[in-house]
Amino acid sequence: MNLSRLTEIFLEVIKINALSGNEKALADYINSFLTELNFNVEFDNASQFTKSNTDNIICKVGSGGDFLISSHMDTARPTENVKPVITEDRITSSGDTVLGVDNRVGVAVLLYTLEKIRKEKISVKDFTVVFTTCEETTLFGSKYLGVNGQIKKGFVFDSGYRPGNFISSACGAIGFKLKVIGKASHSGISPEKGINAISVAANAISLLPLGRIDSETTMNVGLLKGGSAVNVIPELVEIEGEVRSFNSSKAEKYFDKLIKTFQNEARKVNAKIEYEFFWDFKPYSIQQDTVVYKEIVNAIKNVGLKPIAKISLGGSDANSFNEKGIESVNIGIGAQNPHSNEEFVMLEDLNKSAEIAFELIKLD
Repeated sequence: MNLSRLTEIFLEVIKINALSGNEKALADYINSFLTELNFNVEFDNASQFTKSNTDNIICKVGSGGDFLISSHMDTARPTENVKPVITEDRITSSGDTVLGVDNRVGVAVLLYTLEKIRKEKISVKDFTVVFTTCEETTLFGSKYLGVNGQIKKGFVFDSGYRPGNFISSACGAIGFKLKVIGKASHSGISPEKGINAISVAANAISLLPLGRIDSETTMNVGLLKGGSAVNVIPELVEIEGEVRSFNSSKAEKYFDKLIKTFQNEARKVNAKIEYEFFWDFKPYSIQQDTVVYKEIVNAIKNVGLKPIAKISLGGSDANSFNEKGIESVNIGIGAQNPHSNEEFVMLEDLNKSAEIAFELIKLD
């Protein structure tokens, strides 16, 4: 691999600010980059669902093959005014902003891969490259990705683990929004005429098994907003949270428990509950006897690393692809300390990630 060129591409793409839902600047860069290499770049219509200012990018090599390799275009925090620092073995942020490793490492690796095969006229398998939107917020880019039914396998270049590691199993998450509706009254003159929504919410939350429930399940109340004034009995509380699990049935079981707990506490004081819920992403587990599992293991071995299958309580585009019937794994690319001002990537990991990409696409 030409690490100097790969690093150059990485340093270019991190300077393009592209938060979730606002990926157009980076999409335009990718489109121009690939068009100049005479690749046929397509945009799907995912933006009508994601509300992003651009669509997912799809680039077919040859016929597009039966597998995809992907990375997402958005970052969770701004990379505007990023000041990368290159040392002997790594690239870090100056500490004032994120570096953008999640997921500009993946973007750079895939762009470098496409540039290399075109400029060096390397014969490879037919495959499809995908750059998605909105991964950091909703996974809606990958959820509404417009690829045809011939795609059966996926390799997602997005995990913060170092190369050699890959996520073969990941949890799903049920997100929810809940309202506790009480009754307002003057807190000094007539408190007994009110129904305190904050009290109902607090009582219910105190009865929930928040945090780690067991080895495969967690529950969290992450946002809580309520009340209007210090002298008013609060009539409304709005809550947002999630239940995560590797087991869909277990996630649904604990979500039901959460709702029943709120309903019971509300019933005691004649308050009301309104709620909505949705699967942010479904869990997946790739078995060792599947083709995609065997192929990523072989690719990692062939670049001189030890394959290590990991499980994750985080979501990625791999969750969406698996839900669509595209068996996929999330590959370690060494995007370390993601979302913090201490983000960094080892130069060795940039290089190894590119080597793994080439192993996946090279002709047997």
